[in-house]
Amino acid sequence: MLTSVQKEILQTLINLYQSSNGKSIKGEDIAEVMNRNPGTIRNQMQSLRSLSLVKGVPGPRGGYKPTIEAYHALNISVSDNDSIVPIFKNGQKVEDISVAKIEFTSVPQPGECEAAIKVLGSIKDLNLGDTIRIGPTPVNNLGVIGKIVGRDDMDNILLVDTQTIRSIPKLTVGDIASRDVISFSPSCSVKEAARKFVSNSIDGAPVIKDGKVVGVFTLSDLVKAIANDDEDKAVEELMSTNVVIVNEDLKIANAIEVMRKKSISRLIIADNNQVLLGIVTRTDLIESITNLKEFPVNTN
Repeated sequence: MLTSVQKEILQTLINLYQSSNGKSIKGEDIAEVMNRNPGTIRNQMQSLRSLSLVKGVPGPRGGYKPTIEAYHALNISVSDNDSIVPIFKNGQKVEDISVAKIEFTSVPQPGECEAAIKVLGSIKDLNLGDTIRIGPTPVNNLGVIGKIVGRDDMDNILLVDTQTIRSIPKLTVGDIASRDVISFSPSCSVKEAARKFVSNSIDGAPVIKDGKVVGVFTLSDLVKAIANDDEDKAVEELMSTNVVIVNEDLKIANAIEVMRKKSISRLIIADNNQVLLGIVTRTDLIESITNLKEFPVNTN
């Protein structure tokens, strides 16, 4: 059974090791973080080594590294860099930390849902009252937004009062794409494009030339054309050629990120030869995430 001091040392070692990209950690660095005497750390390290929780690395650049058993002792899952679950504060990613575990509590209580967030890395910059965003997680694309209402520095746990919990489906844009796509020819007039918008209840469509996507003409382009007295021009003169084209295997979670970064409301799906395969709009993505048809209604 580990003492509270040993758990704190082990947790600090893992935090420092996580942010050092696998370099060994000196006892003095652990002592500085914990504000303890280096001699105390060295003495405790001997006990932790005998328990096979820590291994020593000799040499001038030596120090200590946690073993797999150390992660298990603190109930932390061992993961690689591809499995890092980020934390965001004020829209900015908090560097050198990752979420190791999320446990939800109070789920049955109406209006209440707290989450205990086990963190790898220092939580000193995450304070009570801060609103944070966690995720997405690598397996089920789970994301959590909430306010920090408690923290345990010894076990590196944040207690979060959740405001939003969302799991993005493991679908691709190809799974939800509209395949029967309305499109424009380059020579299509602005007036004809306007009629297509109205008759098909759409606000944008790709422009196709020789079977390939060469641009996008949107409702915003139409409004600008009218404002500039360009109603008699062809869409190829007014379309946007900065088209974001994606492969149909792109995951929904990645598609959302692409739309956010590019500040666009639709993605054109095409093959490697730019041949149109379909289109996905922001509405399609929202509906794929918020569809609750599979859940029975609780009438109690």
